[in-house]
Amino acid sequence: MEQELQNIIITASISFFIAFLIARTIYKKKKNTHIENSKEKAKVIELQAQNTLNEARAKAKIQIDKEFWQSRQEIEKKEKDVNEYLQEELDSIKLDKEMITSSKKDIKSLKKGLEAQQQLYEEKIQDCFKILENASGLTQKEADNIMITLVKENSRERVSSIFRKEYKIASNNMKNEINNILANAVTRYAGEFAGERLTNNIKLDDEHTKGKIIGKEGRNIKTLEMTLGVDIIISDTDNSITISSFNLYRRAIATKTIELLIIDGRIQPTKIEEVYKKVKKEFDENIKQEGDNTVHELGISDMNEELIILIGKLKYRASYGQNALAHTLEVSYLAGLIASQMGGDTIKARRAGLLHDIGKALTYDKKGSHVDLGADLCKKLGEPSEVINAIYAHHNYEEPSSIESAAVCAADVLSAARPGARREVLHTYLKRLEDIEIIANSKNGVVKAFAINAGREIRVIVNAKLVNDDESILLAQEIAQEIEDKVNYPGEIKVNVIRELRSSGYAR
Repeated sequence: MEQELQNIIITASISFFIAFLIARTIYKKKKNTHIENSKEKAKVIELQAQNTLNEARAKAKIQIDKEFWQSRQEIEKKEKDVNEYLQEELDSIKLDKEMITSSKKDIKSLKKGLEAQQQLYEEKIQDCFKILENASGLTQKEADNIMITLVKENSRERVSSIFRKEYKIASNNMKNEINNILANAVTRYAGEFAGERLTNNIKLDDEHTKGKIIGKEGRNIKTLEMTLGVDIIISDTDNSITISSFNLYRRAIATKTIELLIIDGRIQPTKIEEVYKKVKKEFDENIKQEGDNTVHELGISDMNEELIILIGKLKYRASYGQNALAHTLEVSYLAGLIASQMGGDTIKARRAGLLHDIGKALTYDKKGSHVDLGADLCKKLGEPSEVINAIYAHHNYEEPSSIESAAVCAADVLSAARPGARREVLHTYLKRLEDIEIIANSKNGVVKAFAINAGREIRVIVNAKLVNDDESILLAQEIAQEIEDKVNYPGEIKVNVIRELRSSGYAR
């Protein structure tokens, strides 16, 4: 039994092994078959891909060739158009050249004709002179002498008549009296001049203070410039800062604010604004007090408060380096003195002198000349007509209509012309004169231009053959407008265009 079981097991094992070998052989054959089939399919796919690639290349080549020929045709067309355009321009230039040549010939011909006409005209004139000389029995020179003598005699009579009238009016030593008044006024003048500059310098104790003013990433100095409205320049060579501004009032407030901040030591945006408001309030009060003191010192009453504040502001305004308030006090005292000795109203003259430049306190905030600004404000506030006329007359906008306004005009000239009263940086002054003359000389028809009267006036001489009377008026306006747009200057600049025609003759 066991023997049979063993035989069965052995037989089953041999059968299983044989079946395994058979199955394995079949699997290998199937596997090889599948591999061969896969290789065949891969070859087919590769062949199809190669065919597809070749077709794509062929199509791309065809498309590129097509686009290339299209681009080439477009380039050839554009080249053809350019050549045609150049040929047309060349033909046009040739035509213009021919026309110019023809015009030159015509001009030469006309010139010869005009010269012949002029020669004929001169010959006819000479013939006429000869006929007149034969008819009158006088030569041309003798006739000229007779006409000149008659004109001289007639002119002498008219001049003598005018002279007698003027001499009668100017009797009683008026010239000497006026000279005495002016001399007396000048000798009694006792004003004081304080020169102003465009920058203020503040010395610092050390580099640490400089760093505080600059602040982290420049925060403090930016706040100072924005709040104070000035430029602040930090010196690299020494411990100092420079405050720069054309507005003297703003610069004075900025200087005081920074000095207080340095003393306090706490420099940061909030503290800057706090100190600035305090200083600004103090300066506003001082301006009001300055105006009150000035008006009281001159003995003037019933002055509008707005005008009093503006008078105080003149302390922080300058023209050519001359302090406006100091100049105003000079003019006021001198005008009162001159008016009193000429029989005018002393107080009214002082009032007109005090307000003649009041518009300068408004020029930082409003556009326009200080004359118009001041006159408009005084009209609005009901100032006397003498004051209004003095404001206009001291810059020749009007003629003086009273003793008081004439006295203000004289006093204004005395104050401005006094040696040392006004100063200006030489380079800036010369540069302004040069700029004004360059602008005038750049205009068509201008022969020469001269800046005179310290740059307050420019005289422009034009060619009378190129510029007529109407064009000269327009030219003056154009030069004035260009100067206004391109040149920085105080006050105003008068533009005079001079047109003169000169004729010459030759005696042969």
